Amino acid sequence: MNTRPQGAPSGRIGRVVVINDVSVVRGGATAIALTSARMMRDRGIPVTFVTGDRGDALTPADRGIVFEALQGRHILEGPRAGAALRGLYNADAARALARFIARTDTPDTVYHLHGWSKVLSPSVFRALAPVASRLVVAAHDFFLVCPNGGSFDFRREAVCDLRPMGAGCLVTNCDRRHAAHKLWRVVRQGVRRALIDFGTTEALVLAVHEGMIPILDRGGIARSRSRALRNPVMPWRAERVAAEANRSILFVGRLEQDKGVDLLARAARRANVPLRVVGAGPLGAQLAAEHPEVEQLGWRDRTQIGALVAQARCLVMPTRYREAFGIVALEGLMSGLPVVLPDHAMLAPEIRDGGFGLTCDPHDEAALAATLRRLADDDEAVAAMSRRGHAHARELAPTPDAWIDALLDLYSERFEARPAPLSPEHGHYPSDALTVDTLRIQQDVVAPTAAALTHVHTDGNARTFQL
Repeated sequence: MNTRPQGAPSGRIGRVVVINDVSVVRGGATAIALTSARMMRDRGIPVTFVTGDRGDALTPADRGIVFEALQGRHILEGPRAGAALRGLYNADAARALARFIARTDTPDTVYHLHGWSKVLSPSVFRALAPVASRLVVAAHDFFLVCPNGGSFDFRREAVCDLRPMGAGCLVTNCDRRHAAHKLWRVVRQGVRRALIDFGTTEALVLAVHEGMIPILDRGGIARSRSRALRNPVMPWRAERVAAEANRSILFVGRLEQDKGVDLLARAARRANVPLRVVGAGPLGAQLAAEHPEVEQLGWRDRTQIGALVAQARCLVMPTRYREAFGIVALEGLMSGLPVVLPDHAMLAPEIRDGGFGLTCDPHDEAALAATLRRLADDDEAVAAMSRRGHAHARELAPTPDAWIDALLDLYSERFEARPAPLSPEHGHYPSDALTVDTLRIQQDVVAPTAAALTHVHTDGNARTFQL
């Protein structure tokens, strides 16, 4: 694909509004959202970044982007009861976003929603309803259709093929925490469905991997309303890492249970291979106490990671859930690091068949340890994987320029139907309308869903609820 020169706007796009839960990069979705805003700014397109938080994490790289901070709180902040209700329907966020749209919308403005499940809540779809024809909704994970967001049964440690929100889904305790939390997630999914129907909406859902489309379709997102565009990836370093000459394995990511760093630490000890960890999170203290042999390096920037990968033998991504993409894996591959990732990851078949790395079940400690030991003992195999990944992994993801070209083309398609901009009286979100919305959600969604689930009883299967 030929890239447009920097500073050349695309088609009829007058402005892009990028919307995301947070402005602090602690995951791939936020990194992608900010990258898109910065690249569009560099192409000469006016960009507004709407963030659910206070916007405290802005850097000099964000100059030239207009930031609209909604001043919201993460669902992990504050008293639990209030956070739970806010996570189901954040009325303040809906009102603030709706007023912003009414104040600034134009016929050539396109909206791109990235993360919404941590601050903004499903209420964001209420605010975006008037501009649905110019709305793109990113599917970085499966939260648009799946209550637990992973299309994965964390109790059985297996991929889930149930129809999201179907009878089997509702009676299955698949949550990584506990049954009550699954119930809360089911209610939240019910709220989302009440506010936007992805079978009929004019909005377009953009998946980060083609393999997501059938799962999204099973969850009610019509294939005609979805497209796939893989995330852009650049290597951490241009020259190939001589991985065969190194000994330590590397983990890069959040230190949280869903990322599986605890599984990796146990397997690394069993395989007697050194492990270095780049990242931070709630499992950091536990990891230090239980595995003092693991070298924790905290968060590092790209330049620092580039230096660290030069000393690594392989990168391991032991994610517990069904990873939709896995930018870290491709950043490592393109740098010349062989990658070990779960056999349920979307990229697993391509990486395995391309000879770039190995796959296994990260829940199987013995299997993961054996895989690490195999790589530790076979310099020739590691060298071959390193060379193949460095030479050919680019085929698995676009460059940033190719990606932004494709994204801008997709935005331009949103203007085939060009509704008039919102007027203040139509876009305004007064308190009485907000109250009606909130009461309707409670009456039509929250109460019936909770009542229905309280009649589900255990049948002796550990996977079902007893509420």
